[in-house]
Amino acid sequence: MKVQGYLPMMLLWAASATAAQCPDYLNLQLRKLHSQEMVDLCALTQGKPVLIVNTASHCGFTPQFKGLEALHEKYRDKGLVVIGFPSDDFFQEEKQEKDTAKICYINYGVTFTMMATSAVRGSDVNPVFAYLDDKAGSPKWNFFKYLVSGDGKNVQQFNSRVTPDSKELNDAIDKLLAAETASTPH
Repeated sequence: MKVQGYLPMMLLWAASATAAQCPDYLNLQLRKLHSQEMVDLCALTQGKPVLIVNTASHCGFTPQFKGLEALHEKYRDKGLVVIGFPSDDFFQEEKQEKDTAKICYINYGVTFTMMATSAVRGSDVNPVFAYLDDKAGSPKWNFFKYLVSGDGKNVQQFNSRVTPDSKELNDAIDKLLAAETASTPH
């Protein structure tokens, strides 16, 4: 009988340990794009560095989805998590999520996590972008990129013109991943 009580206690401890490692801004669940599935951002990121991007389906920068997918492929095994947040704040997003999903998943082959369409600035800003706004400023256009350390304390903002394949962004990712690896106890 002691074993039965042990397992729930260990699961509770593991859940509280995960929550303790999760930065507050990611300690929430949000709906995945064109789905009823909820994404636990703490579980998704697990204290790893995150690249967060506000996206739009009908923007001159929309082809950056290909580059973001390439970053996801290049860095996911090294610990970087890429998350996209579609938004119509700049009036360039589909009205229907199914159409946004088609553009992301079918037209551009996105496999990184895409959240449901939400506000990334203004009075109805989603909680993730409220935090990013406080740390680095709100996005001025679609495809602003935020590179955030695993603990959430360091946020670097890159504007829309900094492409996913740019030396500037890739160097920042490499530097952050090296710093995160160096600070992780072995």
